[in-house]
Amino acid sequence: MFDGFYKEPPCYENMHRAVCELGNRFPGLRTFPIGKSVLGRSIYALGIGDLYRGTLYVGGVHGMEWLTTLLLFRFMEDLLCAIESGAPLADIDIGRTLENRSVIVVPCLNPDGVEISVNGAASARHLADFVEKASGGDTLHWQANARGIDLNHNFNAGFERLKQLEREAGYTAPGPTRYGGSVPCSEPETRALCNFCTAFELRQAYAFHSQGGEIYYRYGSHTPARSQLMAQVLASASGYKLASPDEIASHGGFKDWFIDCLCRPAFTIEIGRGTNPLPVEELEPIYARLLEMMLISILL
Repeated sequence: MFDGFYKEPPCYENMHRAVCELGNRFPGLRTFPIGKSVLGRSIYALGIGDLYRGTLYVGGVHGMEWLTTLLLFRFMEDLLCAIESGAPLADIDIGRTLENRSVIVVPCLNPDGVEISVNGAASARHLADFVEKASGGDTLHWQANARGIDLNHNFNAGFERLKQLEREAGYTAPGPTRYGGSVPCSEPETRALCNFCTAFELRQAYAFHSQGGEIYYRYGSHTPARSQLMAQVLASASGYKLASPDEIASHGGFKDWFIDCLCRPAFTIEIGRGTNPLPVEELEPIYARLLEMMLISILL
């Protein structure tokens, strides 16, 4: 990747440039938008192989969790380099691994939210005044999209229960975090991801968040029987622990929707430990710890 990309928070301009550079360097890579954000920024997917029934990795769901975006760009670049060179990656033959499998990375589902966290309220354009007021001037910790809807509370999974929990916790209007909107899938980012997963019948999904060093794999009665064993493999490879999210975070998420509506395995990976936003200096140690797990996940 171009100099400095992995050494600073990922502004939208640099993300767009990274997508274009990877597409130019690696002819076998498919790059395309799956939709647009509230402010019209493209939500890019990067795909290797036949995308139908592929394995999906999603990052940048929450604005201040932008380290997950860099992590997934890094993962995709390493996969492409290994395919091109024929060299193993973490002692795994990537060419053979992907012979009958495909990988799709959506590095940043919430480009507006990441831009707000990285570059402040002015990056929200005509919504800048709303973001400034709603954040109280603290845009560094902004999680939601540009309209103040938390995308990981906006998916159609246990939505009524989630709204009850939000009201009890005092989240009753758009803001920096934890308000999922008045109806599920109200946001263009949420709809874009759901439509993409449905159209390509993706077989499994991994959503990357920060922080905590935890893996979530359950959601209700539609959790596939094999999900627990898959999660145990992921935990063993990463050293992360299996856990369940706090109650207010236990509905309305992408992983929840994927399991509940598609009845296929999905996982939330809470990368790193510390205080969000995790510093960019944490990227390399986190990536080194998770690379084997991410490669194994393709095979599960």
